[in-house]
Amino acid sequence: MIGFEGAVLRNGAFDVRADLTVEGPGICAVVGPSGSGKSTLLLALAGFLPVVQGRLSVDGRDITHVASARRPVSVLFQDHNLFAHLSVTDNVSLGLRPDLRLSSDQAAQVRDALHRTGLDGLQGRKPAALSGGQQQRVALARALLRDRPVLLLDEAFGALGPGLRREMLLLVQSVAIERNLTVLMVTHEPEDARTIADHVMFVGEGQAHPPLTVTEFFAEPPPAVAAYLGL
Repeated sequence: MIGFEGAVLRNGAFDVRADLTVEGPGICAVVGPSGSGKSTLLLALAGFLPVVQGRLSVDGRDITHVASARRPVSVLFQDHNLFAHLSVTDNVSLGLRPDLRLSSDQAAQVRDALHRTGLDGLQGRKPAALSGGQQQRVALARALLRDRPVLLLDEAFGALGPGLRREMLLLVQSVAIERNLTVLMVTHEPEDARTIADHVMFVGEGQAHPPLTVTEFFAEPPPAVAAYLGL
């Protein structure tokens, strides 16, 4: 469970307010107009932006002032954040050890992550030799190896075509169920929420609204949500 308790999250001169709970495990899509504060919400939860009021928690643990590297959170961005000079295996291995000095058990975990994300046979390639979808699979495999209970997707699949995008969404859904993850997924595509989400959170004009079930969100949306959806 993720808690935003009277939180004010700051991104430069822009603030986002959130006083809500995201139940987990499960997938919560985060939607809203461009510039409304969706990414700010995730970046603050990950520890990359300050909380100027209130508190953040995961499973009841206050993480408001915990360093980003020590939070129970993994983040997957649209731009992959892969190291161009490292192989697929090494990029994924960074999820376990920054110095890449893996034990035999850790090496086995890396092989398993590569297999589960469909990267068998690509272990020795550099990022430049991969497609966009393959690069995202590498980034996802690395995030999964960190073994954190919360996974944040900040428009991670926005640059992919419809078919590959759906494939990646279904992969995230499968992994989330298998590992009992709580996923917050920023997306500009309401259809992403219909595809894999359990709940949807609307962020508009710097205000994050409590999540609704997917059925409630699309069938009985509040006025601000209806305007966003064009209903």
